[in-house]
Amino acid sequence: MKLIIFSDGGARGNPGPAAAGVVIKNEDKKNVSNFGKYLGAQTNNYAEYMGLILGLEKAKELGATEVECFLDSKLVCEQMKRNWKVKEPTLQKLFIKAYNLSEQFKKSTFKHVLRDKNKEADSWVNKALDNR
Repeated sequence: MKLIIFSDGGARGNPGPAAAGVVIKNEDKKNVSNFGKYLGAQTNNYAEYMGLILGLEKAKELGATEVECFLDSKLVCEQMKRNWKVKEPTLQKLFIKAYNLSEQFKKSTFKHVLRDKNKEADSWVNKALDNR
């Protein structure tokens, strides 16, 4: 089963109060899961990685064998595709976690999208921040 993950993360201030947002759709573009999670005081890049990690964990829980991930973080996307190095120690740990999760699927792809194509996940970030 293929699931499509839209993930986002954000921090108000950098670092500052941070949250991740996830929207998971099936191949018919119907939402199967969506949520936000408050992360405490973190950087924006930390929040972006956590959005992806939470999305991958949920997709696995839902029984996905294949995932297509859409992120508006060029940094996380390019690092997950192994085009860019991960130099920052905290992000290295998150990368390893995300990469290991992605390897549990038969196929996983990562695609960068502009922010306006990721509004649903972004709205979950803001809900989590507003309701913390």
